Amino acid sequence: MLPALPLQLGFGFPVVAILFLIIAVVMVSQMVEIVNAYEKRALTVFGEYRKLLEPGINFVPPFVSKTYAFDMRTQTLDVPRQEAITRDNSPVTADAVVYIKVMDAKKAFLEVDNYKRAVSNLAQTTLRAVLGDMELDDTLNKRQEINAKIRRELDEPTDEWGIRVESVEVREVNPSQEVQQAMEQQTSAERRRRAMILEAQGERRSAIETAEGDKQSNIIRAQGEKQSQILEAQGDAISTVLRAKSAESMGERAVIDKGMETLEAIGQGESTTFVLPQELTSLVGRYGKHLTGGDVSEVTDGQSLDSLDFDSETRELLGLDDIEEIIGAISNEAEVDVENMEEEAQAIMQGDDPADMKSPDEVIEEMDAELEGSASSESPTESGTGTETETETETE
Repeated sequence: MLPALPLQLGFGFPVVAILFLIIAVVMVSQMVEIVNAYEKRALTVFGEYRKLLEPGINFVPPFVSKTYAFDMRTQTLDVPRQEAITRDNSPVTADAVVYIKVMDAKKAFLEVDNYKRAVSNLAQTTLRAVLGDMELDDTLNKRQEINAKIRRELDEPTDEWGIRVESVEVREVNPSQEVQQAMEQQTSAERRRRAMILEAQGERRSAIETAEGDKQSNIIRAQGEKQSQILEAQGDAISTVLRAKSAESMGERAVIDKGMETLEAIGQGESTTFVLPQELTSLVGRYGKHLTGGDVSEVTDGQSLDSLDFDSETRELLGLDDIEEIIGAISNEAEVDVENMEEEAQAIMQGDDPADMKSPDEVIEEMDAELEGSASSESPTESGTGTETETETETE
């Protein structure tokens, strides 16, 4: 019986030691709290808040303490899609992202239960309220304004929780399907309106350029007609003088021929004494010089049949010496008119109002008036020349 007692003691001692070792390991693990560098932990002992554990190794009472970790980095909260009615009674759906950061872990632990869920729910209600205070067009265009309003609404309550809202970003704001179809129709109508305006402007520009081209063509044609009429008037005047000169020469020949026939009739008579007028002898001398190149060089009236050149007075009346100057002046006026037309065309291309510009019909009327004035100024010269020619013919 006695030898069995040490065996039982030897068998029970190792078991106790192992139990004590296990209890020691568990106590050490409960006493040591390792906190990461990006977080803080709230310590409670018997349910009472004691302190915040800083990053590193911390020792806490075993078995009666408990810690709660708080991430001190910026965290992202996804706000679920929300439905709202805008101020102009248009339904929209929107979702957002909120960026928060724990600034005071003690407040986040003591003042709010699950600060992430609280901030998310507050962001949802704030998003619906902000969209409800705006019109549909503003919700689609003023995204930054919506973000700023939501952030201001979140700042005050989250400060009491020790949370700072760093940023709010609304990702999407979508109107209802019916509103989207109406907006697409409106956009299509606006694009068609712009296309029609551009087409009308192009047609207007084309019409202006066409009218300007017609105007230039009409002005140039009017200038050419003006030159042609002036030259034709000069030619008519010269032709009238030539015809007058020719008539004068033919009249003298007719008188001389008649006189020669009379002389022939007188020579056949029986009388030996003849009385001839002085004018007849003068005409006979001139006619003989013209036919035979005789010695008769002067006549009583100082005229000869072989001179058909215009004298200085006739050339001055006809303006023969000024024809080149007149044509040069007309050419200069045409060049000036063309330059003015080019300047007006450039003004039209730059967007000036062509209402103040003269139409081609007005320009042609002005050119016709100038031509009538020119013809009226030329007519006295021609009539004077004809009168003078008739007078000379009657004198001869």
